[in-house]
Amino acid sequence: MSQFANRLARVLLSALVAVLALGSQFAAALEVGDKAPDFSLQASDGETYTLSQFAGDKPVVIAFFPKAFTGG
Repeated sequence: MSQFANRLARVLLSALVAVLALGSQFAAALEVGDKAPDFSLQASDGETYTLSQFAGDKPVVIAFFPKAFTGG
């Protein structure tokens, strides 16, 4: 498998796990306007960050996209 295909598979698997973990547990329990539950994610710099590190300090935006013109 090419390096691109390996990275794409890893990214898609990670996204699927995140969707299943967050979506199945909280989709029914959250309503519009509710606070987001605390969670942790690994960032592109390799560090793991939690929502609680930033809550109340600054707005939090989670963006997921591959770098342009790269293998992932």
